[in-house]
This record gives sequence, structure tokens and C-alpha cells, in this order.
Amino acid sequence: MATKTKFEVKLGAATREAFGRELVELGRANQDIVVCDADLSKSTMTVYFAKEFPDRFISCGIAEADMVAIGAGLAYGGKIPVVSSFSAFVINKGFEQLRVAVAYPKLNVKVVGTHSGISIGEDGPSQMSVEETGLACSLPGFVVISPADELSCRALFREAVNHNGPVFVRTGRPKCPILYTADQKFEIGKAVELADGKDVTVIANGLLVAQAMIAADMLDAEGISVRVVDMHTVKPIDRDAIRKAATETGAIVVAEEHLVDGGLGVRVAQVVAETAPVPMEFVGIQDTYAESGQPEELLEKYGLVAKDVAAAIRKVAGRKR
Repeated sequence: MATKTKFEVKLGAATREAFGRELVELGRANQDIVVCDADLSKSTMTVYFAKEFPDRFISCGIAEADMVAIGAGLAYGGKIPVVSSFSAFVINKGFEQLRVAVAYPKLNVKVVGTHSGISIGEDGPSQMSVEETGLACSLPGFVVISPADELSCRALFREAVNHNGPVFVRTGRPKCPILYTADQKFEIGKAVELADGKDVTVIANGLLVAQAMIAADMLDAEGISVRVVDMHTVKPIDRDAIRKAATETGAIVVAEEHLVDGGLGVRVAQVVAETAPVPMEFVGIQDTYAESGQPEELLEKYGLVAKDVAAAIRKVAGRKR
């Protein structure tokens, strides 16, 4: 087997930080961008925008539902509203308004959830968002994006702002391993193949993409060739990439920092069932809320690290044989 380049883990910025920095750049270029935050700007990183453009920043208080409705009104007025809070708050507390005031009229509102998943750590389950991908995907007309590192986050948020229609972008609290270089191109609905392989494909997003890359290195030493696909756009999902992976490798593992019920895995499985049925395994949160703790400890305890991805790869490879 040919030797492949080993993935080297180098931490970059958190995706929430990348979002905040890119938001300022876009605000400089487009006067129509207006930002709404729910009293969390220092955490969501919209604070950078607020400092530079105070007349285009609206602090809505601890009232995500009102914030979403304000964003809808701004969209009706021709602005490009970016509404941001913790994912657990903006999706769960704002869901009715997202449904009735944004999705139904197909308004050009950009929703950015930060502190997603269980990697928020010590803040505990009340602030851990493990359902929001499924909820956002259930809103007709919404684009749903989950970037894996700072460069992809900045590029995909630009795409989100340029897209005419509602978008939800999922970002996280911890620093992320760097996966991409500045010349990488990103497009809504088009996955990125990060590693080629012929035996099993891992389709992942968010923090689990880097874990999939580490797992691919582990399995390469065992003679299992692993393809890694960053499915950064959960909706609309890249059906061609999924069908290609199923057809060419014959087995798929989906890995995500989200409940396995209703997340990326469900959407991938639907496409696999429709286009090229193959054995599948799922790495994610198993029908539970997590405890409070250090992010690394939580990811380990709830089965969201490279060894768990590697175990799923071995299992699905055995089923394939």
C-alpha cells in the first residue's frame, strides 16, 4: 500500500472566533449587514462588529425569540441581518420565530449559533446544543452549515452571506485543528474530500473531521484505506459525494458532535438508501445529554474521538467483508 501523508494536528482559532473576525470584514464591504445579539456578544464574538459598527449592532437582551423576529423585520427592510447567540438558545428559544417569521416567508436572515455540541464543556447540558442541526434542517428552505476549522468557517460564512435565503451556521467554542489552506475553495452543498481511500469512507463535519483524519492514519497502519469527506453543508447535502463514496468504497461511517438521532448521519443514510445501499456505522451522541466537564474529557467519555471513529471503521469494514 502506498504511504500517505500523515495528518499533523495544529490548533487554529475556534470557529466562533473565525466567524466574528469574518463578520467585521464583511461589514466593511457591505453596509447592509446588521447584527443582532442576545446579550452574549463577548462569547459569540459579534463584539468585534459592535465595536466597529455600533450603529449597525442591536443588543436584544436575553430574548432570542425577539431577536429572530427583529432580524426578520430587518430582512423585510432590505438589510442582511445576522442574528447570533449560543446554538442552544437561538434554535430552541427562537424556533417558532425561525419557523413562522423566517422560514415560511423565505427571508434573507443569517443565523449563527455558537458554543455548539458538548465541547462547550463546563457550562453543562443546559447550554450544550446537541439537537440544533436536526431542528435547523427541519425548517424548509434553510441552508445548514457546520464548518470544521477557522478557514472553512470564514469562507463558508462568506458564502452564507452571499446566499439569498435563510442560513444556519453552527460554530463551536474550542480551538480547532487546522485542516485547510487559504487557497481551498468552498461552495454551499459541495463536500470536500480531504483524504482518499478505497475501503471505507468517513463522512464528518465540525470537530469530528479532524478526528476522522487521525483515525484514517491509525487504520492506514492496519491496512485499511480510509477516505475522509468533510460534509460541511448538511442541507442541501452533497448527494453526488455520498453516492460516489458508497459506490467506490462500499462502506460508510458518519461522525458528528450531535445526537445520532436527527443529525448528519440521518441525512447521509437517507441518500445512501436511495442511491447505493452499503453498510453504515454512526459516531455521535447516543440518546443522552452530557455532563459538565472539560471538553476533552467529555468528547472522550461520549465517544467522539479518533479511537471511536477507528472502531466504527473496523466494524463497518468487517460487515462489508
